[in-house]
Amino acid sequence: MTLREAWEKNATDWIAWARRPGHDSYETFHRDQFLPLLPSPGRRTLDIGCGEGRLTRHLAGLGHRVIGIDGSETLVAAARAVAPEMDIRVADAAHLPLPDGAVDLAVSFMVLHDVDDLDGAVAEIARVLEPGGAACLAMVHPLNSAGRFDDDGRFVISGSYLDAFRYADTVSRDGLNMTFESQHRPIAAYFDALSGAGLVIESLREPTTPNATHWNRLPLFLHLRARKPR
Repeated sequence: MTLREAWEKNATDWIAWARRPGHDSYETFHRDQFLPLLPSPGRRTLDIGCGEGRLTRHLAGLGHRVIGIDGSETLVAAARAVAPEMDIRVADAAHLPLPDGAVDLAVSFMVLHDVDDLDGAVAEIARVLEPGGAACLAMVHPLNSAGRFDDDGRFVISGSYLDAFRYADTVSRDGLNMTFESQHRPIAAYFDALSGAGLVIESLREPTTPNATHWNRLPLFLHLRARKPR
């Protein structure tokens, strides 16, 4: 099963998980630490891996003219049902249905660790960006996906941080269950994909997660902004 197929399989669980108020980390701290990376609304913003549309709707509320893309038909249908006026499409991240230079901002929030073809997805981001356009990306920090805290609060790397591997985490919280299926890759893999596509990293952040057990001393997330040269 590909990662795209796995997320379609788990789409109904994700909709319930994402839409339970105060349940997910998104509104608690993660979104608001990510948004300062974004430039002001411009000509067109592309939200790659928009899921059920929560960030897409928020960006539209901030004045962005947004196109949402996701590989899951179920998630796209859910996003359209809430905001039928928005342009939300089913597509693979490695085959974006847009012409060259169509957008000045590409956003991918907690998605690139869930794509099967990282290099292809990043190459497509670079293709659809206009010269001078920005790509703002959030993902699971590779340190996070490489290991786990043991019962004594020590962080233990599982296997090799430097190797790519598929993993699945099933989480139960507040009566909801969600299986997150993703691909661990070291930071160098993301850097190589971006530089290989001709994008230049201009900001890298490891946001803090206050009040998160153990994770107040190790990064949960990685935020990047890259630019397509003029």
